[in-house]
Amino acid sequence: MRVLAELPHKDCKITIFGMNQKYIIKFEQGTLEQSYKLAEADVVGGVNGIFEMLDEDFIQNVVALFADMRKAIITTYDKYQ
Repeated sequence: MRVLAELPHKDCKITIFGMNQKYIIKFEQGTLEQSYKLAEADVVGGVNGIFEMLDEDFIQNVVALFADMRKAIITTYDKYQ
């Protein structure tokens, strides 16, 4: 897997990888991460096409999912303390 690009953002780290004719878009926020895989053939314009897809609406949905993920792990952790 190789790093193709990083996209700076104030709410999370965004890295685009290439592997086996797929793009892997990884979002990181603290100890949490989300990844999305897209076939290279499905993305028009290569990495630049991915940059166009990652608009602010999508990124805010990812950030909201991070909040849900954090809440879920805290709730689960608290049950076993």
